[in-house]
Amino acid sequence: MNSLTLSQVTKTYDGVTALDAVAFTVAPGERVALLGHNGAGKSTLMKIILGLIPATSGQVTVLGAAPGSQTARDGTAYLPENVAFHPALTGLEQIRLYLRLRGDDPARAMDLLDRVGLGQAARRRIGTYSKGMRQRVGLAQALIGNPRLLVLDEPTSGLDPVSRRDFYTILDGLAAEGAAILLSSHALTEVEARTDRIVILSQGRLMANDTLAALRRRAALPIRLHIAARPGAADEVAAQLAGGRRNGVMVDLTCGHDDKLARLGDIAALKGLIEDVEIIPPSLEDLYSHFSRRDGQ
Repeated sequence: MNSLTLSQVTKTYDGVTALDAVAFTVAPGERVALLGHNGAGKSTLMKIILGLIPATSGQVTVLGAAPGSQTARDGTAYLPENVAFHPALTGLEQIRLYLRLRGDDPARAMDLLDRVGLGQAARRRIGTYSKGMRQRVGLAQALIGNPRLLVLDEPTSGLDPVSRRDFYTILDGLAAEGAAILLSSHALTEVEARTDRIVILSQGRLMANDTLAALRRRAALPIRLHIAARPGAADEVAAQLAGGRRNGVMVDLTCGHDDKLARLGDIAALKGLIEDVEIIPPSLEDLYSHFSRRDGQ
């Protein structure tokens, strides 16, 4: 059974359509990136999933139950972009408080903080924490109750590169344990490498819902080949492959997805003239622009 199922979900506000027949699923252990420009409908969709607002039409199932039901609430965790905690409390005190509110054992607080890498700072006041540390407190809070679905809204906004890497490592571990993760983000380079499937919204409509590899095939955007020629051979390589010269020893080519193997064969045939080849497929940023533009066209 999918952890989250949306079927033809539509939401209108005073005649304005915020979501238009959106449908996709998130399976246990799957990491799904939810992408879209400001106003695309991401926040509205998350509020519907969390049971904060109802859909105008369509159906949403969260862990086999209705959004906002006790079953859905017990098994779902939410982490907003900007978390807020009492600055005078320590991380340990804050998580103990949330555990008591949840009816859980406060003694589990240190284990949760250790899990998100805050064990050594657990007894410091949150007012002294960095943005990345506060986000970790938020993640520790979200992990209370061992949620089976995590809904994360720009969770790495404002984090430094090391904190972002550590955050995604934690998410990878949760997914490996069977948690379903729906992650909204504008940091396309991050989610390109750390998610299993991409969902793109534009003006409330679902424009794409597939793996990165499948989206690349569908978009049929050019693949770039960067060829490092051996010293003195760049002109000959460029002429043989009808490529462009760059930086003295580099030759650049572009080709379609279906032509990639043939072009690699052409390059391999030059043997001793070639030092190295780098294949650069369309990035997630390229794909996002492609699928988002289709709506306007």
